Amino acid sequence: MGEIMEFGMQFFPDVGPDQKSGQQYFDECLRLAEYADTYGYTHMRTVEHYFHPYGGYSPNPIVFLSALSQRTAKSRIVTGAILPVFNNPLKLAGEVGMLDAISGGRAEIGFARAFLPHEYERFGVDLDESVARFDEGMEQVGLLLTGENVSHEGRFHSFKNVTSLPRPTTTPRPPFWTAAFTTPESFEKAGRVGNRIMAIPIGGAQMAELIGIYREAWKSAGHPGQGRVMLAFHMYCAETEEEAVRVARDPLNRYLKSLVDAASAWVDGTQSDAYKGYDRMISALSRETFESQVEKNAAWVGTPEQLIESIREYDDSVGGFDDASLQVNFNDMAFEDAERSVKLFGEKVMPAFAEAAG
Repeated sequence: MGEIMEFGMQFFPDVGPDQKSGQQYFDECLRLAEYADTYGYTHMRTVEHYFHPYGGYSPNPIVFLSALSQRTAKSRIVTGAILPVFNNPLKLAGEVGMLDAISGGRAEIGFARAFLPHEYERFGVDLDESVARFDEGMEQVGLLLTGENVSHEGRFHSFKNVTSLPRPTTTPRPPFWTAAFTTPESFEKAGRVGNRIMAIPIGGAQMAELIGIYREAWKSAGHPGQGRVMLAFHMYCAETEEEAVRVARDPLNRYLKSLVDAASAWVDGTQSDAYKGYDRMISALSRETFESQVEKNAAWVGTPEQLIESIREYDDSVGGFDDASLQVNFNDMAFEDAERSVKLFGEKVMPAFAEAAG
């Protein structure tokens, strides 16, 4: 399918106050983002999570992304992703309009269902409502962004004659992405409705198959082109393999542990028809290690030459994709280490793919 042409940075906080304060964490992220335009990282992205070191420093991605949009003039500014299930669509639509305006029309909006039982429990929302809340929330935000004086009678939220402000800078609205984990239905639906798709190969999901389902649904629905696929990877690039492993190994192992801990309710007996197989998936993730992630190309760690090879290999194995969203400062990695990696990857790895494109 040709090679990946675009690389971006994903800032996924996986720290608590005992590792880095919020101030330190975001200062480091914003300083890394300043390298985007120099090297051609084409998107910047962050998550929405709550209450736990796994993502909890980012309860509102739009706040961080607004600041980040001022450190780069070119990168697309992507929510990866916002969660309709915990938000009023009237508020979300207004915030999206703001982000699009502040970034000069560079906003792209990823929506996700949320998958951590502890968040549902603390917000007092039923896991079984996740699909309905996701679908309704995304539809309502879409209506509010594209139309004026709109009304919608929903199961969870309703409104009459509303014009959301500020109006989007991107017309008719910023592109929408659907975040999906391993559920084939999510990939199918994203393709059918014409959304781009963002996914995570971390669990060794059958990514080639899932991307195939997405592209088929996209085509069957009559959308032009073949959609757009973004996959997330931990990335660490160093002059020697030993150095790369030394820096990345422990933070990546801690990240995996933190994810499993945040999602532990699935293994401890929480069940929902909306999340079939999540107990098995989280159990499988609990057995993942730095070594297994690198082996299956879900983490890209090594020298520039090794990474070029890994990326080409992975791209071929899934039938090609468009955006690699790189976690560049995962867990408690030191700023200087992340900075060296971001620069080396930009200098030595990205040009190999730009040439393929050009």
